Amino acid sequence: MLGALPTPLYTTDWGQAYVGDSLDLLPRLPADSVDLVITSPPFALQRQKEYGNETEDAHVRWLLQFADAVKRVLKPTGSFVLDLGGAYQSGRPVRSLYNFRVMLRLCDEHGFRLAEEFFWHNPAKLPSPIEWVNKRKIRAKDSVNTVWWFAKTDFPKADVRRVLAPYSERMKKLLEDAESFYRPKLRPSGHEISGHFANNNGGAIPSNLLQIPNTESNSPYQRHCAIMGVKPHPARFPEKLPTFFIEFLTVPGDTVLDIFAGSNTTGSAAEKLDRRWLAFEKDPTYVAASAFRFVDELSEADLATLWNGLHSENLPVNVARRQRTMVMSEEPTLYRARSKRRGS
Repeated sequence: MLGALPTPLYTTDWGQAYVGDSLDLLPRLPADSVDLVITSPPFALQRQKEYGNETEDAHVRWLLQFADAVKRVLKPTGSFVLDLGGAYQSGRPVRSLYNFRVMLRLCDEHGFRLAEEFFWHNPAKLPSPIEWVNKRKIRAKDSVNTVWWFAKTDFPKADVRRVLAPYSERMKKLLEDAESFYRPKLRPSGHEISGHFANNNGGAIPSNLLQIPNTESNSPYQRHCAIMGVKPHPARFPEKLPTFFIEFLTVPGDTVLDIFAGSNTTGSAAEKLDRRWLAFEKDPTYVAASAFRFVDELSEADLATLWNGLHSENLPVNVARRQRTMVMSEEPTLYRARSKRRGS
């Protein structure tokens, strides 16, 4: 599968991280080879961000360049999940429609099906945009992203039973004593609620509103970046977001690809779930620092050894998830660990 790709910067037990533009790397993958493409591209915000935003219209055109290449590598049962943040039109308290234009054009012009729309609510998001929310106080804060779930066919691989939500306290009481707590009856709409409603299925079917705070503040990734004096990626989504879709839309052993990998949150989530992963990111510093997601607690000396290896010509560096002790093999760029999970 990976023969046509260049040498990755680093590998793990389950994945490979590549430095390069996805427009160049995607054509090197075999057709129908990826189960899930999940990504969060740079957003078309009003202000220029250090990670490189386009203007609104240019951003839509730029993003659609990847559509056919993504569709080609997806398996017939595969999915494409795209997280897009909202934005206002420049200088106006009027919402941009760029994220909806992307969705419509992917379906109308590139043949994707919109399997379902999701909304990621980040309750920890700071009030923004400042002009309309903080200063003039004429808009509520923007704390919801649109997350489009696309597919190549009407019936992509999916199983909601893998992402059941915890039962509410009220539902737990119903399950304990269904007969005294609830009796089947007709609702005003005419729909009958049967006794099957009180079956314990291990959890509740989740809604398409995903409430996940983005509050990463002291992760190994951030601590290791601080120790090495490396600036973390400025736009990271929480690991629970890709985890939900990876569990929902894939099974262990499937392949997950992030075409704008950044700090490789997607790869880290896939690794923990025993999915094979590929990360494409054109900024070499972001790719190198993303290796910190696959180590736990290392000494400054060990981190420096890893960091220097990532900037050497002796690639790829193999980074296996580990606990506190790093074992460097006889191969100069192979970093492994004693891991109870892998039995090594």
